[in-house]
Amino acid sequence: MEKPHKRLLAWQKSMDLVVLIYQLTKAFPREETYGLVSQLRRAVISVPSNIAEGAADRTQQQFANFLSVSIGSLNEIDTQLEAALRIGYINQSEYDLARLAVDDCLALTYGLRRKILNG
Repeated sequence: MEKPHKRLLAWQKSMDLVVLIYQLTKAFPREETYGLVSQLRRAVISVPSNIAEGAADRTQQQFANFLSVSIGSLNEIDTQLEAALRIGYINQSEYDLARLAVDDCLALTYGLRRKILNG
């Protein structure tokens, strides 16, 4: 039986973002393993994880709260990506690609939250 969250485009796109961030952070300096790499990876995996947890037999308000946590994590990722760009760990094209993916996830997650809260 397929889990309900797997049908949600917000979850699907956030899983794509997980893969992208993991690929980008592979090239970061080794000294960042417990710094920016860890921060980015923890934030990105929390996005689909919270969507899945919220979709698992919760009330609408609870689901909306889990989606809010995902939105917070996406905004963390946005800040961390800009830091990675400014420090020189990623180039402009990598940054642009990742920011576009983050923006897509934000739009989908905000839209899902709005739909849940407004019925």
